[in-house]
This record gives sequence, structure tokens and C-alpha cells, in this order.
Amino acid sequence: MPHLSDLIRRYTALKSADLEWFHSLVSDWQLLADLSFADLVLWVRMRDDTGWVAVAQMRPTTGPTAFQDDLVETELSAETARAADEADRPRLTARLELIDGAWAEGRIRREGDPDWSGGVPVREEAIPVRRDGKLIGVIQRSTNLSSARTPSRLELTYLQSASDLAQMIAEGQFPFSDQEPLMVRSPRVGDGLLRLDQGGDVVYASPNALSAYRRLGLTADLYGTSLARTTLALASAGDARDESLTWTAGGRAPREAEVEARGSTVQLRAIPLVNDGVRVGALVMVRDVTELRRRERELMTKDATIREIHHRVKNNLQTVAALLRLQARRLDNLEGRAALDEAVRRVGSIAIVHEMLSHTPDEIVDFDDIADRVIEMAAEVSTTGAPVTPRRVGHFGLLSALVATPLSMVLTELVQNAVEHGLDYGPGSIEVGVRREDPPPGAEDRSGTLHIEVTDDGGGLPPGFDFESTNSLGLQIVRTLVVGELGGRLEIKPRDEVGTAVAIELPVERDVQG
Repeated sequence: MPHLSDLIRRYTALKSADLEWFHSLVSDWQLLADLSFADLVLWVRMRDDTGWVAVAQMRPTTGPTAFQDDLVETELSAETARAADEADRPRLTARLELIDGAWAEGRIRREGDPDWSGGVPVREEAIPVRRDGKLIGVIQRSTNLSSARTPSRLELTYLQSASDLAQMIAEGQFPFSDQEPLMVRSPRVGDGLLRLDQGGDVVYASPNALSAYRRLGLTADLYGTSLARTTLALASAGDARDESLTWTAGGRAPREAEVEARGSTVQLRAIPLVNDGVRVGALVMVRDVTELRRRERELMTKDATIREIHHRVKNNLQTVAALLRLQARRLDNLEGRAALDEAVRRVGSIAIVHEMLSHTPDEIVDFDDIADRVIEMAAEVSTTGAPVTPRRVGHFGLLSALVATPLSMVLTELVQNAVEHGLDYGPGSIEVGVRREDPPPGAEDRSGTLHIEVTDDGGGLPPGFDFESTNSLGLQIVRTLVVGELGGRLEIKPRDEVGTAVAIELPVERDVQG
């Protein structure tokens, strides 16, 4: 489905500021849909001013929907109404008149009789959307009346709050331009709702909201009490107190806060209600997030433990590398010393990965930093003083630890092998080229491909070289890790000009592609 931004740019001449207003409105209009028990459709004028186009739609979670189909990108004009079949023509004409009327008059318009053309009774209203005194769109609010019954106090409170909120949209007072960023999962209408009067006293508390305050230690009724004073009194007995709690619980600013008491955590979100410039009250939505915060603390503890484990593993590997280095210095046998030096580099490449993992909250690392440090080992290998120039071309991006650890060893072996055998300890260059290939859109397979090529400009492969039968420990390690552990493909071949090229293809999960 096309994105809101794409539709507005495609069909309208609205400015960027208007688009941002619509984004803010649509990100928060689930609240209006739930309070209204109604579907919402956002209509904007087309660029040629011949009609309207629907750019967003929202269904309620508190009642039945009025539309089974999506209306987004539907055009509505006198021409489309005339072109409709005989059964739909009256409904589309009435809808067009309603939306045009709200736009022309700049006020909320309501139809008198429900529309039965779709088989169920639907009452439609049109709410003009205003920003900085200028109309920029119209919200169609359609209520399915098939399940209508005598409204309860909860439903009456919802509907009155929806009416106040709709009036704020028509006056350009909602969404709030100075609202602080909302939390990832803000309270919704069904989580718990409190209605406050002008002075901040509770005039209605839904059962869920009252239950949440009971868990904080409330023993009396909330009705008629000052929510700010009651909330602060409960919070003072707990061990957490948000400095913005007074403003939020009093409904005086569009904010969010949390209150903790008696081992429970309750999240609050305040929405001041202002009509004709006068504050008429506020809505405070309430959600019990005790279990959610407990799980978050557990995850934070686990993350800290995992990072500490990676840090200790890195330290232990560095200790092992230091011991191997000391042992190598005591050996007179050059072959044994070289073998220990290779082991030091292999251990060091693994230690680099664990060092990076000790600084990240998850098991994903930016492999570019690791690769740069690994290929720099080429300079260490070239102990004869001959200059070796290693470099990386392209980006590895983000890789999981399951890929990063063996891949670091693979790069270590290939770079070291290129210096020792490809360049024969002589001057030259080594290039590590990398390219990521994303999976095609809509593909069921979530894996992309990582293409790596390590090349040198040395003497090339020896005559009769057979990769499958080589007894080189380093190349055997590379083959085992690439083919056996990472499920990739490996090829060693001479370059067209001079030197050797090692090509690797690895599957990479799309979720961690950089």
C-alpha cells in the first residue's frame, strides 16, 4: 500500500509543513477512532482541485468497522460519483456533499439519517483538519450502528471525549505541535481512561484505569479526587517519582510519565482538551506496565552479563596470545616459532570480535572495524621491512556474532597467506573487496549474499596448485569455516593480470544487513 507521503506528493500540492502535520495526526488518530467507535478516512484536495483522494484510513479497536475494504488512494469527485453504478451513486454523492460542506464551512458536518446502502446502518460525519488557521484536509468519521444499544457511562464518556477531540482537530489544536516524543508503546483507550474536569479532578475512571491505581495502593475511589495529588501521594510511598508527574497526572500538558509504588509501575499519558481556546478538561490514559518493565530489567541484566562475558573472553584470549608470544621468543626452531606466531594471530582475530561484542547491546557488530584491524595484521607479518599495503574496498556492514567470529579468522588466514606466499615477503598490495547483495523484494528467503574477494599483486599460484588437495593448515581452516560452518562458496584462482584472487560468497540474514 502506498505511503502517506507518497500519496500526498503524488496527488496534492500541499507543503512539507502540512505533510508533517498529517504525519503527526495519523500517528495518533487511533485514539479518535477508538473513542468514536468509528472508522476514520483522511481526504485531501487533489492538485487540480477537481475532487478528493483518500490518503489514510484507521479502524476502531472498540467497535465493528464500517468498511471491509481499504479506501486509501480512492478518488472522490462529482465525476466519479456520476460514473458509479446505480446502487453506489447516492452514497458517494452524499459523501461528497458532506465532505465539501465541511471544507466550505470549516466546521464539523453530520448526516441526519444513517446510510443503509452497504447492508448495515452507517452514520457519517466530516471533520475539517486545520493547521495554522488554514484547512488542509477532511476526516470522514463513519460509525457502524449495527450493534447500537443503550450506551453505558463508559461509552458516553468516550463519545463526549471524541467530540472534544474532533473539535480540537477542526480548530487546529490537535495534534499538539509542542508534544514531547511518545514512548514506543503509549497507553491506548482500552488500557484505561480517566476523564478530568477543568480543575484536574476525576469525573470518570474506567474499570481498567481504576484497577491500575488499585495496584499502586489506592484504597478509596478516584471519582471527585485530584488525580495529580492522588498520584503524587501514591508515588511518595514508592521508590520512583517522575519529575513531570504533576503536569501529566493533572492533564495540563501533552506528556507521558510513569509512577511506581508497591512494586507496580503505571504509565500515564495526558491529553489536554481545549475548545475555543478554553481548557475544558483532559484525558489521561493509563496502562499497567509492571510486567513489561520487569522483563526490560531482566533483558538489561542479561545484556550486561553477556557483554561482561565477551569482555572476559577477550581478556583471556589476549592472555593466551601473550603466553604464545612469550613461548615463541624462547624457541630457536624457526618453523616452530612461525607456527606459534600464526596461532597468536588467529587468537587475536577472535579476540577482536569479542572486544567489539563487549561494547554492543546485542550479538551484532559492525564488521568494517573488525576487518580493518584484521587486514592491518599484514604489516605485522611482513617482518622483512618490505612495504605491504593492505586496504578494504566496500562495506561489510552489520554481521551477527555467528558470522563475524569465523569470518575474522578467514580474513586473517587469507591476508596472512597473501603476504607469506603471494608476495613472498616482498613489497606489494593486498585488497579486500566486499559487496552486499540484498534479496529481491517480496522474496520468501530472508538471506542476502555477501561477496568478498581478497586479491594480491604477487607472483600468483604455484604450478599445479590444487586447492582441494593442499596441505596448508591456513587454507584448510578457511575451507572448513567458509564451506562447513558458514555455508558459503570458496574459489581460489589466478588474477587476469598478476597475483591471486580468493572469492567468497556467504549468505547473510536480511535482518542484520547493513
